[in-house]
Amino acid sequence: MSNSRLTDAEVSALLSEFPDWTLREDGKAIVRTFRFADFNEAFGFMTRVAIYADKADHHPEWFNVYNRVEMTLTTHDADGLSARDAAMARVIEGYL
Repeated sequence: MSNSRLTDAEVSALLSEFPDWTLREDGKAIVRTFRFADFNEAFGFMTRVAIYADKADHHPEWFNVYNRVEMTLTTHDADGLSARDAAMARVIEGYL
């Protein structure tokens, strides 16, 4: 999968596909906050994402407090969003 930076049109299409994700202010990442019933559910979600991320060698930036998971997707090598972030978002949405 390519590490090339997505075009503005591709970013717009990604955000249309996943309206719960928002473009970070600098335009180089997408972010989303997830809320779960409790810590166990949040941690289970993070575990599923971590297993995929490790296999894909593409890891989200995230922060967890109790039932809340804040996640950022970006590709540092591309200095912005790439197809790898789009693929990761699709997998993550499939886990919900």
